[in-house]
Amino acid sequence: MKILITGAKGFVGRNLAESLKNVMAGKDRTRGFAIEGLYEYDVDSDPALLPVYCREADFVFHLAGVNRPKDPKEFMAGNYGFTSRLLDTLKEQGNGCPVMLASSIQATLLGRYGESPYGRSKLAGEELFFDYARATGARVLVYRFPNLFGKWCRPHYNSVVATFCHNIARDLPIEVNDPSTRLELLYIDDLVGEMLDALEGRPHRCGYRGLVPVPDQEGRYCHVPVTHQVTLGEVAELLRSFREQPDTLMMPSIPAGSFAKKLYSTYLSYLPPDRAAFPLKMNRDARGSFTELVKTREGGQVSVNISGPGVTKGQHWHHSKWELFIVVKGRALIRERRIGTDPETGKEYPVNSYEVTGAEIQAVHMLPGYAHDITNASDSEDLVTVMWANEVFDPERPDTFFEKV
Repeated sequence: MKILITGAKGFVGRNLAESLKNVMAGKDRTRGFAIEGLYEYDVDSDPALLPVYCREADFVFHLAGVNRPKDPKEFMAGNYGFTSRLLDTLKEQGNGCPVMLASSIQATLLGRYGESPYGRSKLAGEELFFDYARATGARVLVYRFPNLFGKWCRPHYNSVVATFCHNIARDLPIEVNDPSTRLELLYIDDLVGEMLDALEGRPHRCGYRGLVPVPDQEGRYCHVPVTHQVTLGEVAELLRSFREQPDTLMMPSIPAGSFAKKLYSTYLSYLPPDRAAFPLKMNRDARGSFTELVKTREGGQVSVNISGPGVTKGQHWHHSKWELFIVVKGRALIRERRIGTDPETGKEYPVNSYEVTGAEIQAVHMLPGYAHDITNASDSEDLVTVMWANEVFDPERPDTFFEKV
């Protein structure tokens, strides 16, 4: 399969092209098609290449368009004019391959989009596509995108999310005129996934009820089934919590598939180089060091403990807190003993011992109600242990009580 992308240097084009290159190079084996050629066409491409690409392509992604021209008249020239040229070139080359159009929800010309020159130009492009399909029998896939966000989107251009991410990552101010303003946002990876589905002949077709897509296998349009309805205030609040994470170590809740998870990935892609790394507080003493790495509200915290040769740490127990000790470097003896005495024998409970090494990594539970310690069993090298606790340490309620094993 040979694929043509117009607008290949734009936000959507770049993400799509890189995903297709992964398939082409065999790095992504999740798709059921092979790519023999990828043609990337943009505003600075040699116009003589367009007929060549249109002759060879087995599928066309038409993503080229004008978003913010100096003169509104450029909307029609860019969004209608080039679309007409592309379709005419495909006709001239006798190529009836499927063609996808990146349109916009503004093409509905409903509500606040009623007087949109951009929307009118997109609607004109859509009608060109439908006329082309009737005249040639070619399969066309017209997608009306809502607001898009994700990596590589240009800030201070046409995406409030990109602008907010860029500014907050640099401690620059953002402007939120009305926090209650509702946005429908489509994540770039969800969009690219849909476009790859379309390549495999599985687009999600729909009709429209006003601004809302209605799934319909025979629908005139196509849509991405996963979008997110959020307010401007929610976007700003989440981004500020992401900015604070290096200071608090607290990781916001980012469930699978959630808007927060996708926004966090987007935010990180805007970090300047000097913000990509940040220091952690190492609590040092003669025995070694203890460093908290990351905290979560739902899943506790992760820390790393470094112990010098022969050093023993721990010697305490917890009521409800429990931990996992994972030695990643060195040799250790981990010991645990249930506190108190066995009522049947009147003696202390036996000690459970575990010899562990970084060469054969395993996790050892520190059980609630058990005194525990960890000893560096080496006389020459440090012991490095990753420790996970089921709750974030609270100095007001530490649930930690001294007790030798």
